[in-house]
Amino acid sequence: MDPSTYTDPQLTYQDRLVIDAIVEPQPSSNDKTSAQPLDKLSTEETVQKLHNLNDPSHVEFDPTISQFWDTPLLRAKLPAPIQKYVLTPYTNWAKGIVRYQTDVVMVTHLILYFTTIVPSAAFLYYRFSYLHGALHWLMQGFYCGAFTLMKHQHIHMNGVLTSKLYLFDMLFPYLLDPMHGHTWNSYYYHHIKHHHVEGNGGDDLSTTMYYDRDSIPDFLTYVGRFFFFIWLELPMYFWRKGQFKYAAKCAFWEVGNYVAIYMLYNYVNARATTFVFILPLTVMRLGLMVGNWGQHAFVDPADPDSDYLSSITLIDVPSNRFSFNDGYHTSHHLNPRRHWRDHPVAFLTQKERYAKENALVFRNVDYIFITVNLLRKNYDYLAKCLIPIGDQVNWNMEERVEMLRRRTRKFPKPSSKKSE
Repeated sequence: MDPSTYTDPQLTYQDRLVIDAIVEPQPSSNDKTSAQPLDKLSTEETVQKLHNLNDPSHVEFDPTISQFWDTPLLRAKLPAPIQKYVLTPYTNWAKGIVRYQTDVVMVTHLILYFTTIVPSAAFLYYRFSYLHGALHWLMQGFYCGAFTLMKHQHIHMNGVLTSKLYLFDMLFPYLLDPMHGHTWNSYYYHHIKHHHVEGNGGDDLSTTMYYDRDSIPDFLTYVGRFFFFIWLELPMYFWRKGQFKYAAKCAFWEVGNYVAIYMLYNYVNARATTFVFILPLTVMRLGLMVGNWGQHAFVDPADPDSDYLSSITLIDVPSNRFSFNDGYHTSHHLNPRRHWRDHPVAFLTQKERYAKENALVFRNVDYIFITVNLLRKNYDYLAKCLIPIGDQVNWNMEERVEMLRRRTRKFPKPSSKKSE
């Protein structure tokens, strides 16, 4: 499989439209697993098509029901009676309780979590076995990525359900977050109140700027600092900024979550607590840093403060089909409150600006494997995954490799800050 030409047939329909709009038609591939191009549309027609898919008043409106299949394919797979008596009533009901009618999938996920991981965790505390514990942890590992990106949508949009379900919408994270490896409210304070304020700049505690992003020792230092010290450094950051309320709140929730885990471990069931809360927390903290390393691995020294030049766009299956379009990370930084279904059309609408700014767009690779390939110094593979836009179209492979390598170099740390 050549990553420079392969089109994954599992891409969402929206991503297929975007790929066909920005990639020049390729000669017929011998790879029979590669998806064939869709009917050719102009950029303007593609943009309108993407708008129609998101517009509940339009005949082409297409809500997301499941992450595994686009809705038309899901309907085609199901027998007519199941469509009529199960899928259609469920979709209509769910559209009435989600904040955005595109987001039926949010209800699907909540039903999944409350019927699987919650009773499984409860039963582990009632009657523990190592086999059940291991299977529960595997299930949590399968869920945690999609849950985290649903949570990402939740914290940016102040919920995912309608106002009549406000209380449930605000409370369910306190149960589900720790089961998926998140401590109470820490993701909100770190991501919303800190990361999007600092934007991977020098004061961002998760900035990649001061590390060589292809260095294993630097990567381990980066992960280790977050893993062991974020509980202390984040409240201290808010304190330094004079945001004492945020400092107190994030410290309260973070330490409070640790105290709750300590009590469950020592006074309720140590083995169940290990599999239900401690192992997920450990893996999630590692996963968040591996992902963030990939998201902000390529920072152009010419303008490190530019969202176009400090973040990237991925058009791939794990990032977009299974992670609520998390691949459109530049679009997200440009407008953190942009709804996840609007990222493909926003990207395509602004593609000329992306090209002018020399932004990076990749295909057939996700953030984790960007990190893995960087640590292996496999720039050739990453250069093949790059979709050249603007001036990049005229670069040969060696020039693309050199550009990627240059954008992963560490920035010098400021020696000191003068007191204001």
